Amino acid sequence: MPDPTGAVFVDLDRTLIRSASGPILQEAMVAEGVLPAGRHLPGEQVLYAFYNAFGETAPFMGLARATALVMKGRSADGVRRAGKRAVEPLGELVQPWAVDVLTAHRRAGRQLVLATTSPHDLIWPLAEALGFDDLVATRYEEEDGRYTGRLVGRFAWGTGKRDAVRAWCEAHRVALADCHAYSDSVFDLPLFGAVGHPHPLNPDPRLAAVARARRWPVEHWDRSPGVPSLLGLEPYHLVRLVVRPETFPYARFTVRGLEHIPHEGPVVLVANHRSYFDVAALALVAARLHRPVRFMAKQELFDAPVVGQLARALGGIAVDRDGGSGDPLGRAAAALRAGEVVVVLPQGTIPRGTAFFDPVLRGKTGAARLAAETGAPVVPVGLWGTERVWPRSSKAPHVAALQHPPRVTVTVGPPVALGGADAVADTETIMAAVVALLPREARAPHVPTAEELARTEPRA
Repeated sequence: MPDPTGAVFVDLDRTLIRSASGPILQEAMVAEGVLPAGRHLPGEQVLYAFYNAFGETAPFMGLARATALVMKGRSADGVRRAGKRAVEPLGELVQPWAVDVLTAHRRAGRQLVLATTSPHDLIWPLAEALGFDDLVATRYEEEDGRYTGRLVGRFAWGTGKRDAVRAWCEAHRVALADCHAYSDSVFDLPLFGAVGHPHPLNPDPRLAAVARARRWPVEHWDRSPGVPSLLGLEPYHLVRLVVRPETFPYARFTVRGLEHIPHEGPVVLVANHRSYFDVAALALVAARLHRPVRFMAKQELFDAPVVGQLARALGGIAVDRDGGSGDPLGRAAAALRAGEVVVVLPQGTIPRGTAFFDPVLRGKTGAARLAAETGAPVVPVGLWGTERVWPRSSKAPHVAALQHPPRVTVTVGPPVALGGADAVADTETIMAAVVALLPREARAPHVPTAEELARTEPRA
């Protein structure tokens, strides 16, 4: 009886990795003495640039098919050594969200198979290093340690790849109808037609058109699920061009401590919450990081005018406990595992009444749990003065305050040292670090006036 869990077949170039593997594989073969140095096809760089932008073409794959003849007489062991040499640079090209998606398949009990047109001997070390169970690829015939210029079986492309996958399923007693396939190429439509679960991923223009016609969801592994992109640009890339202090002439900003935020890798930015305008202040920080930032906050912030759209453009993760917003912490953890920045407001909502003036900040444990699960550093951010621009009692910011705009201060501190074992204790440490970044008046007891209390309550 076939295994009902199925298998997952993943293409390599422009799917698992973000670009063509050819240049790296060729460099590795030159380094191992398999190919002579300086040997390149005319216009090779242009061909690869076109491939990376628009995907496979039949002429390009014809050249790949002819590589078997080029490899005639060359050392198979040398090629296998080149494959090992290429593992590290190819691994750096793996799409940031690939691991999370494939891990979910693994947890569901499915076998993971890398399915590529590239030569088996070159790609097997990468497949093994990335934890794939097997590899479907083009095989070169070998005699006495050298390639003969012929193939074993068919060229693993188009119907050839489909037939190779079908043969693998028969050998492993897996039903094609239970299988998933991920690819960017229109030439993998035969494979998509054979499996039960096709996944167009970073599709070339022709595959994208087919996906629209067949209503297949299009996926991407280079950014958070649901974040759109045009020519590789997210809304974030466009927003950061216009999110500048001059965009908000009714406020004056002082931003300090950006050097404390790591330039790469996962980061949890934790800020206090005083106003809907906090999003604008934090967006100024995000715009200066030159990397995507995901915003995690209560649903009501995403429902607010203007800043709600801004938060969504930053890849926002809404937390709606009443509306069932899925698993926001799970999505935030996935973003961190993909090396992204996640902004968290642990207070969850803007404090009301006397709680707004409490010098001790209290927060939920989400940020601490994310740090413990992913190992991401927690960087505190102190916000001050945003409520003067947009008090909770107002339905919109005070945009008319152009003559004497209020001052908004954004202070970023160094990463917080956490124990990782006690989320409650770590949350107290995080919130104390945020308070330490606020001005002295924030840390002193304050008896609010009736007018001050009224500004903390939402307008009916």
